[in-house]
Amino acid sequence: MATTVTVATADGEMDLYDAEPQSVPRGAVIVVQEAFGVNDHIEDVTRRFAGQGYRAVAPHLFHRSGDEELAYDNFEKIMPHMQALTEVGLLADLDATVGYLSAAGFAAPRVGVVGFCMGGSVTFLAAVRRAFGAAVTFYGGGVAEGRFGMPPLLEMAPALQTPWLGLFGDQDPSIPVDQVEALRQAAATAPVPTEIVRYADAGHGFHSDPRPDAYNEPAAEDAWGRTLDWFERYLAAD
Repeated sequence: MATTVTVATADGEMDLYDAEPQSVPRGAVIVVQEAFGVNDHIEDVTRRFAGQGYRAVAPHLFHRSGDEELAYDNFEKIMPHMQALTEVGLLADLDATVGYLSAAGFAAPRVGVVGFCMGGSVTFLAAVRRAFGAAVTFYGGGVAEGRFGMPPLLEMAPALQTPWLGLFGDQDPSIPVDQVEALRQAAATAPVPTEIVRYADAGHGFHSDPRPDAYNEPAAEDAWGRTLDWFERYLAAD
């Protein structure tokens, strides 16, 4: 069963897409959106996690700037929403989401976070500023330059509090391989398990199956399996 609920944040109400598994949940997963909002694809990914036995939720992070439907090729509309994001606001939204899951019986060690594109960067921020059970970043940018008022991922990496897996495509011009390898080294100094996997033939957005120009099926399937394995390994059972 999937539905959209409303939760309170420091800056007003935020929609939260909530997908429940058919059996007793094995844990919870926060799915962090791409730059295109909580669209049909992100809702589908959220339901996929529910299909794997997780209570999965996707917060609408653009709620401060209108939360409109965004097309994949309309960057003129996308940019104002991206520019409105801040570290303080993102953490407030994550905390509101965690509060919702906590009320449903999921303590932080039983919660995983996964994000795609800009959501991958937000997931990294969550894994640094908060202690979750596990976190997975799909091609999150801001490695060397930072974004949303956040420090660069390279700078934050030694402070990771959450076991973190990073998934990147070598053909992604926005995240050069040398930055990915620098991030691997920086993350390895953190006090929690970390891992980075690179896909030689994949570019940015390789997991986004509605976008044939970006989707790479072998990389997407491998990355999905690794994500499930990571959550299986590090999310607390109770």
